[in-house]
Amino acid sequence: MKLLAVPPDDVPAEDAPVALSVVVPLHDEEDNVLPLATQVAAALAASPWPWQLILVDDGSRDRTAARIREAVAANPQQLAGVLLRRRFGQTAAMQAGIDAARGSVVATMDGDLQNDPHDILRMVRRLLDEDLDLLVGWRRARKDGFWLRRLPSRLANGLIGAVTRLPLHDYGCSLKVYRAAVLREVRLYGEMHRFIPTWMATVTAPERIREEEVSHFPRLHGKSKYGLSRTFKVLLDLLAAVFFVRFRASPGHFFGRIGLACAFPGMLALAWLAWAKLVEGEAIAGRPLLLFGLLLAVIGVQFICTGILTEMLARTYFEAGTARTYLVRATLGTPDAIDGAIDDVGGIAQRAPQGGQGGQGGQGGRPAAAEGA
Repeated sequence: MKLLAVPPDDVPAEDAPVALSVVVPLHDEEDNVLPLATQVAAALAASPWPWQLILVDDGSRDRTAARIREAVAANPQQLAGVLLRRRFGQTAAMQAGIDAARGSVVATMDGDLQNDPHDILRMVRRLLDEDLDLLVGWRRARKDGFWLRRLPSRLANGLIGAVTRLPLHDYGCSLKVYRAAVLREVRLYGEMHRFIPTWMATVTAPERIREEEVSHFPRLHGKSKYGLSRTFKVLLDLLAAVFFVRFRASPGHFFGRIGLACAFPGMLALAWLAWAKLVEGEAIAGRPLLLFGLLLAVIGVQFICTGILTEMLARTYFEAGTARTYLVRATLGTPDAIDGAIDDVGGIAQRAPQGGQGGQGGQGGRPAAAEGA
C-alpha cells in the first residue's frame, strides 16, 4: 500500500487525503522490536487509511538495528527504518522519525511495548472528527513503580501544567497523535519531547489540544531509560519552554521585568540615602543599604540593556524572513479579488509582497539529515 506524499503548500491541510505515519524511537530495545512491529501491524490492519511504521534506532549498543532491518525486510511496503549514527537522545530520534514521515497524521509511541497500538486508530478518528491538532495520551492506570516513576511524573505534570497553563494529566506519555501540517511548524531539540504539547500551543490554539485515556502495560523486556535524575532536566527544560512560549516574540519583556524589579527598589534606596545625606546631613558611607542599593541599580540596568539587545535580535530574526509572528491555518476566498474591488472604485490598493506559504512555517523545507535534529 503506497503512502500518500506530503500535500503541496497550495492544498489546505484540512482538504488533504488522510494517511497515517507511526513513529517509534528505540534505544537498546532488541527484544521489543519484532513484537512491536507485529502488534502495530495487527492494530492497523483495520485502518481505513494508508499507514506506515517508522522505527528509529537511536544509536543502540545491542542488536536493535539488526532487528529493525529484519522487521523492514519482512514488510518493506509499510515499514521503514531510520538508523542514527550515534545516540542523540529521544527528542532527536523522534524528530528524525517525524522528518521521515509522509502521513498527513503522525502518531508517536514508545518502543518498550508499554503503549497499546490499538489505541492509535481511536485517537486518529477523534483527532479528525473533532478537528484537533494534537491528541495526547493519558496513562490513567499506569503500570510503573510508584516512587521512581509515577510520583515524579505526577509532580512534574502538575508543575508543567501550572506553569504552562495547559491543563493535561500526562505530559510524559509518548503516545500522541498530531496533525502533520501543524507538527511540522515545530522543531524538537534537546530534551523537549516532554514539552511537545507546550510547543504545539505556540503554533495552534490550546482548544485544539486534547487528551485521551489510553492503555498502559508493564515493561516485559529491557530496562527503563528514566529515573529520578531526569527531575533536574525537567526543571531546566521547563524554564526554557516557558521563556520561548511566552516571550519568543518579545524577550525584552522578560528581561525588562527583572530589570525593573531590581532597579526600582535600588533607585528608591539611593534616593532615600541622598535625601538623608544632602538634607539631613547624615553619614551614609558605612551603611549597608548604600551598597545594596547600588547593586540593585546596576543589576537592573544590566537586565534592561539585555532586554533591549534581545528585542533587537528578535526583530532581526522575524524581519529576516526566516520566521513569522503568525501562522495561517487556511485562506478563504480569493485575496486578489479584494484588491481588484478597491481598484475599481478608485482606491489605492497596496499589495503586500507575497511571502512563503504557511505549510513549512519558514523552516526552509524539511531537513534530510537526522543528525541535525
